[in-house]
Order: sequence, then C-alpha cells, then structure tokens
Amino acid sequence: MSEKIFNKGDVIFREGDSGDFFYRIKEGKVAVIVNYGTDDEKQLTEMIPGQFFGEMAVVEGYRRSATVVALEDNTTVTEIATKEMEEYFNENPDQIILIMRNISGRIRELTQDYNEASEELKKLKTGNAKANEGLFAKVRKFLNSIGTSDLSVEEEKEAEHGKGLEEKVASYPSGTIIFKEGETGNYMYDIHVGRVGIYTGYGTPEQKEITVLYPNKFFGEMGMLDNEPRSATAVTLDNETTIETIYPEDLAQLMEQNPMKVDMIMMHLSHRLRYLTNDYLRVCKELCDMAS
Repeated sequence: MSEKIFNKGDVIFREGDSGDFFYRIKEGKVAVIVNYGTDDEKQLTEMIPGQFFGEMAVVEGYRRSATVVALEDNTTVTEIATKEMEEYFNENPDQIILIMRNISGRIRELTQDYNEASEELKKLKTGNAKANEGLFAKVRKFLNSIGTSDLSVEEEKEAEHGKGLEEKVASYPSGTIIFKEGETGNYMYDIHVGRVGIYTGYGTPEQKEITVLYPNKFFGEMGMLDNEPRSATAVTLDNETTIETIYPEDLAQLMEQNPMKVDMIMMHLSHRLRYLTNDYLRVCKELCDMAS
C-alpha cells in the first residue's frame, strides 16, 4: 500500500489496463471517463474523498473499463495492490462495508434505470404509448457512455464458501419464511445446506418464483448494505435448510477467520452489477432501434 499524489489532468489508469490496484481518494477529485482522448470521450462520473475506484477490475480480474483522471492538483489516493487487499481490510475493517455499499448503490441506481426502460419498451411494443423523449435522451446518453468498453461477464466461480460464524448458523424446516417482501433488515444470508426460493407476491394469486438458490449462494445482501425494503420473499424449500446470517459488523471478524468469504461477497456484488449493466444495455439498444 502506498500514497500517490496526482496533479490536474494526470491519468491514474487507462481503459484497457490490467487491474492490479484499486484506490481510495484521500484528497481532491477524479473523473471516470470512457474513450478518453477520442472524439467519443464521455465522462461517466466524478468521485470525491472517501470513495473507492478501480475495485471492479481487482475483484473480478477484468481489464479497466474506463480511464480515471485527476481533476485537481494534489489529488491524493491510497493505492492498494490486489495481493494487499486482505491486509488492507484487516487493518481497516470499517472500509469493507463502504466498498460494498459503493457497489450496491450503483446496483440500486441502475436497477431503477433498467426498470424504467423495460416498462417503456413494453408499452411501445404494445402500441400503448408514444416515445418518451426524455427517457430516450437518457438511454442515448448511456449508450454513448458505454462506447467500446468490454462488458463481457465470466461465470461466477462455484466454490465452497467455507466455515462461517457458528453462532450465526441455523437450520430451518421446509416452508420457513426467512424474510418477507417489504420488510427491512440490515443482514444477508449464505446458504450452507438446502435450497431457498425467492418470490414476489408470495402467498397471493400473483405469486411468482424469481429464482431458486442452492448451497454456497448469497441472498439478501442489498437489504444489509442500504437497509432498503426487501424486494422479494425468501422461503426454504427443503427440511434442514442451513443458513448463515451475516451482519455488517460481522465482516471484520469474517475477514480474519475466512477472508475468502468476504472476497466472494464482493465478487457476487460485482457480478450482479455487470449482468444488470448488460441487461440494461440490451433494452437501451432495443429502444433506440425502435426509434430509428
């Protein structure tokens, strides 16, 4: 780990570089830009002290999807190498939840955009609406911002999550509701044994199965990270379904006892964001095709 200082206009890393480091801003500001230095250059966002950047490439091993440039003189960042991640989070356990919340915030925002675009596409296909010019401008801006970035997604690696915190592990009979749609709860879950079904409208005529989760899968992480109401109901499907409950305050202890599990939670969040980005990209392209 080291501290690096950049002046206004300095490039911290470039789109396409390998992701060997991630960063936390101490002072100053940076811009995240795609197609830097070309006619199609687009600034995606601006980042300020306390925020992380570059974590996606480190967690997943992808090349950089954008260029990051300092916006002020004396922009100071902490540079953390991939091999130093475990050490950094052991020394700074409060930062684990911050970096996870950074990713979850992007997921929430993109989910809203995706749902809005999907609903518009559905209306246009059925002829029940005129083109929403405001939404189309937003969609075109997103497509322009993506540029030539690589959005390919590798399959999430299957692996044993390993031992958790024993006092937080419990077994449940089939049909047990772990949490209900609309509830709040600042904790997530890791399935050790058995299956869990995720439903919307559970117990009503509109009940719909979203997915079935198996051992070594996480769920409920968004509720833990931003304390928003649950978007679905989780129900055990097998007797003796064994589940570990993970609270934000458990992450530091998990980092000491089983750092692989913390890495996997971040990988899970990162994959979720990339898949969602691809889904939104597909809908945006369909909308633009209909408008052309």
